Amino acid sequence: KHFIKEGMKEAQIEEYLKNKFRAGYSHIEIQRTPLGTRIIVYANRPGLVIGRSGSRIKEITEEIHKEFGLNPMLDVKEVESPFLDAQVVAIKIAKSLERGSFYKKVANYYLKEIMRAGAIGVEIKISGKLGGERGRFQKFKDGYIKHYYADNILNRGRSTANLKPGIVGVQVSILK
Repeated sequence: KHFIKEGMKEAQIEEYLKNKFRAGYSHIEIQRTPLGTRIIVYANRPGLVIGRSGSRIKEITEEIHKEFGLNPMLDVKEVESPFLDAQVVAIKIAKSLERGSFYKKVANYYLKEIMRAGAIGVEIKISGKLGGERGRFQKFKDGYIKHYYADNILNRGRSTANLKPGIVGVQVSILK
């Protein structure tokens, strides 16, 4: 019972931080210490997450304290290789779709960049109204990818792009 509540709280914190930081947010790590809770935020662009002289971090720390009743210590770390982080790539693809780029061109560009960064395999799935009235999905694959969920070797990321015809979903799976 206790573990389920803690897991729910962690999921809520992750969702809250994901909505707050759209600037290349990747994932969080939560560590419980006797002094309080240490939350490590991994981001592609840490400067945008931190804000000027740490103002954004202080503001979010206070909001987490009020909303979740924790005593958080927020740390921000940069993602080592952004092209091997599926969440960062999914957000980048969604942003470029929102800017009006053609989905096939964007997907093929990121496929090549991810493989060049050293991935074993990659799959990009874009679904929604891609052209025409009807919604459909398009898969782009390169290399070798395992379809069962193995967390330590398969990295997954999701994002959405709000376009004029409707919402387009982007899913990225990277096998390291």
